[in-house]
Amino acid sequence: PFREVNRDTNRVRFQRVDRLEKGKVYTEGCLQELTRLMDWTAFNGEQDRATKYMGPLSMNSNVLYIGDSLFADLVDAKREFGWITAAVTPEVGFELDAQEKNDFILVERTIEFLLNALRLAQNEMGATVHNEEDSMVLDKLENLVSKWRDRETALLGNPFGSVFRARYQPSLFAHSLRRYCDLYMNSVASLRLYSPQHRFYPEPGFRLLAHEISNRGAKNALDLKGALEASTNADKEVGNMY
Repeated sequence: PFREVNRDTNRVRFQRVDRLEKGKVYTEGCLQELTRLMDWTAFNGEQDRATKYMGPLSMNSNVLYIGDSLFADLVDAKREFGWITAAVTPEVGFELDAQEKNDFILVERTIEFLLNALRLAQNEMGATVHNEEDSMVLDKLENLVSKWRDRETALLGNPFGSVFRARYQPSLFAHSLRRYCDLYMNSVASLRLYSPQHRFYPEPGFRLLAHEISNRGAKNALDLKGALEASTNADKEVGNMY
């Protein structure tokens, strides 16, 4: 159940809450209790006539529901009520700070170079069966990628790495975040930077399938020789770490 917070003393009152009132602060509660206590009113444009409805009937896309627990708060809000949902995920702030550091930038670019080197090498090898030397080159490049991914995980400061990634694949948390949340941020205070009427639009390439991304490989393509030189330098740097 919800409990009212005394705004003067910041103490929680234990009286039963039967209605949520404007200007008051509440704590605890849950989504089901919120929809039970809220008085939803939809005006249909006919003078003062209004239709009141509560609970599961309150399918309203104008509601922004913010929560700090994806599965406890936001999944039901999106699935059952169709609300716009925003997740408060503190790990976002930590990862954004880490991504701005030179070490992390070096790791990401090196991994990108190595993966591109693997693609270019296979293009040079053609569609025939690879010989032993070709396979050895690919194996060594893949081992380098693995070492640099381990370094990337270490830079995130915990043994499990990013909460959004399982090595190079999106984690279950990341998939669920995409499915059930329209926005996510490290703190609800991030919204102060936007107008209440701000409209968010997806970035180019958001949720695209592989065949929908055109010319992306061409823009990021590297000369094979340059890529192999980068992988050699990367091998030396990783060797200094382990």
